[in-house]
Amino acid sequence: MDRTALVTGASSGIGKATAAALVARGYRVIGTSRRPESLTAGQRADGVEMLPLDLGDEASIEALARAAGPVDVLVNNAGESQSGPFEELPGDALRRLFQVNVLGPVRLTQLLVPGMRERRRGRVVMVGSMLASFPLAYRSSYVASKAALRGFSDGARHEYSPFGVWLTTVEPGSINTGISARRTKYTSEDSPHRADFARMLAALDRNERTGVPAERVAATIVTAIEASRPRAHYAVGSNAALVFPLRRLLPSGLVEKATHRRHDLRR
Repeated sequence: MDRTALVTGASSGIGKATAAALVARGYRVIGTSRRPESLTAGQRADGVEMLPLDLGDEASIEALARAAGPVDVLVNNAGESQSGPFEELPGDALRRLFQVNVLGPVRLTQLLVPGMRERRRGRVVMVGSMLASFPLAYRSSYVASKAALRGFSDGARHEYSPFGVWLTTVEPGSINTGISARRTKYTSEDSPHRADFARMLAALDRNERTGVPAERVAATIVTAIEASRPRAHYAVGSNAALVFPLRRLLPSGLVEKATHRRHDLRR
């Protein structure tokens, strides 16, 4: 198979599992990390070439696109997680989150998709979140960033499918990747939301510890990549096969209550 795949954030979790799965399928795989030179042997999937990428730095994004060369598959997986009461989210933290989770992946896609279009073949997978479809209190910034990423994918998909290039979004639910330890949290000592926020975080961590493994998400990403006409959206984990049909059938208020009860937030 003469195909090159670029997977961002490939040193852990979903990115590492996806890179390994693509290597096993015969792809040449390039992975990224902020500092690949500092990775241990266990953080490097076998057969994956690692290159540096800081999605918060435009020059780093452009350097990666040059170094990677022609790419047939782009998996925009790298990103950050953020939590906090809406009114207490710092402006600089919001700007950083949207740069890393939205603008950085969009810019990388802009740089790589023209080559796919010219070769009339390509796949772009945005790794989103089920929270974009089931918004959760104290996660508004993260929800908004993942919804924005899906919006770019959905719109651009119609521009590129005539050229054999398909954009799709894979939305994981609760995944056991250890991301809880890396989530940024913002709340003040005297916040009126403090008790609610703590309950939500505890439930979020609990759900992620019992979530599906990263390898299951990677298998869904590979399915999207290798489909002849990939769907616009795939979801995996958190009983996605059940809850998405129910979301279409049930009143929105009931869906909202169920989402918050799953995270120990009751009204």
